[in-house]
Amino acid sequence: MTLFTILLGGDLAVTPRLEAATAGARYIAADGGMRHAQALGVTPELWVGDFDSSTDSLKNDWPDVERLDFPPAKAATDGELAVQVALERGATSLILAGALGGERSDHALMHLLHACHLAETGLDVRLTSGTEEAYPLLPGERDLDLPGGSLFSVLGLSALTGLTLANVRYPLQTFDLAFGSTRTISNVAEGPIRLSLQSGRGILLARPYDMTGA
Repeated sequence: MTLFTILLGGDLAVTPRLEAATAGARYIAADGGMRHAQALGVTPELWVGDFDSSTDSLKNDWPDVERLDFPPAKAATDGELAVQVALERGATSLILAGALGGERSDHALMHLLHACHLAETGLDVRLTSGTEEAYPLLPGERDLDLPGGSLFSVLGLSALTGLTLANVRYPLQTFDLAFGSTRTISNVAEGPIRLSLQSGRGILLARPYDMTGA
C-alpha cells in the first residue's frame, strides 16, 4: 500500500488519530493547505496549485519544496490536481487532510463527492479535520474502528438500499433509507462498527472525540 496525505485548505487539528492514520505517508500540499505542514512536522514532496491562497510568508517558509504551478483559470481545483499527481506517483490509499470545514463549504462538499468517486475506482479514501472523519460508503461491507461512545452519522448521497449498522446504539438491518431522510443522523458507536450496503452512495461522518451522545 502506498499512502499519500493531501494537505487541503480546510480546518485541521493535529490529534492522535490523525497522527496514527498518517504515519508513514507521503505528502503533497494543495495551495494554502501547505500551512498544515509545520503543525504536522512534515515536508511535502510537492506543492501544487495556483497559489492564490498562499501568503508570501507561507511561500518564504518553504522555499525548497518543489512547486507545480497552475493558472487560476483551470478546469479542476488545486485539491483535485494534487490527488491526480498522487495517483500518478503510485498512491493506492489517500488521506484528504483539511478536507472538512474551513471557509469554503463548496470545496468541503466537493471533497466528499470526489472521495466517493475515488472510492469507486478502488482507492481507500479517508477525509479528516483531525476531529471529524468522513468515509465513502459504497455497496459492500466494511468495518470502522471508532471509539465507544463517539458520535457518527450516515449521510445518503442517494437513496440507500439494504443498509446494515452493527455494534451501534441504534442498529439497522437491511434498512432502506430514502434520499433526504434524516433517520441516520446522530448514532453512537459502541466500539468498532460494522456496516454494509446493498446499493447507493453515502458518506459516514464520524466525530471520534465527541462523546456528547454517550
